[in-house]
Amino acid sequence: MALIGTLTSGVSALRAFTKDLEVIGNNIANVNTTGFKASGSTFADSFSNTLRGSAPSTSTTSNLSSTQIGTGVQLEKITSHFTQGALTTTGLGTDLGISGNGFFVVQNPADSAQYATRSGDFRIDDKGYLVTSQGYRVLGSNPATSTSAPSAIKLATPPTGTQLQSFSIDSGGNLVEFYSDGSSASTNQILLKNFTDPTALMKSGDNMYTNFSAAGAINGNTLSLTNDTPGAKGLGTIQSGSLELSNVDLTDEFAKMITTQRSFQASSHLITVSDQVLEDIVNLKR
Repeated sequence: MALIGTLTSGVSALRAFTKDLEVIGNNIANVNTTGFKASGSTFADSFSNTLRGSAPSTSTTSNLSSTQIGTGVQLEKITSHFTQGALTTTGLGTDLGISGNGFFVVQNPADSAQYATRSGDFRIDDKGYLVTSQGYRVLGSNPATSTSAPSAIKLATPPTGTQLQSFSIDSGGNLVEFYSDGSSASTNQILLKNFTDPTALMKSGDNMYTNFSAAGAINGNTLSLTNDTPGAKGLGTIQSGSLELSNVDLTDEFAKMITTQRSFQASSHLITVSDQVLEDIVNLKR
């Protein structure tokens, strides 16, 4: 127990508010990051020193309330807020935004590691795969061949004697290809994965998340045409030619920053006062 408890409380407050400022700063820095989800800090009081415990009443005495002095504050958790970000139109067919619940699932072709993301700024690579800017392949299903096993979304080989003219992706995630002979075919379907507790997902950078099991992947970690179709079973729909913007509210973040800054200043003053009291105690001997 510190000689001056306010010193301990002040130090703990400086630590906690420093972390809060880091969270706020990260939110502001990502105000223009596609699909970014803002985070918020939650605090809890630290262990309290008990000077007197509480006691129930007896036949001759009244009950006693406890007498405790707190020792400061601690950072309880930092939680991502998975609220919907605004959808902005880009006009690019490979830009996909999710309206509602769910995440795209992408896979690193090098090690088969899978990630969830709300950032749909995709492209078609030289092999015909729909990929992220890092080259991770978007997963879905080919309804003609499988109803459960996930596969990488890839443009199909055109029928003999024809050429691929264009393609489109509808709100259900269906990729429809249009050929030079006037025919068309639905060759792939992008699927979405939802979680019972998205806040348990872990950020891994590049707008991607891991730790599906801890977040409670609904209907299992594996994508399936039966359970993970966009627009069904609580999942959102896919908006082609649009991107989901960051859900950071700058007005709210600036207000939090001012409050946290003032709290930090007050905690600093608390340490200064504690130092002065300690100096007075030392000078008592003189």
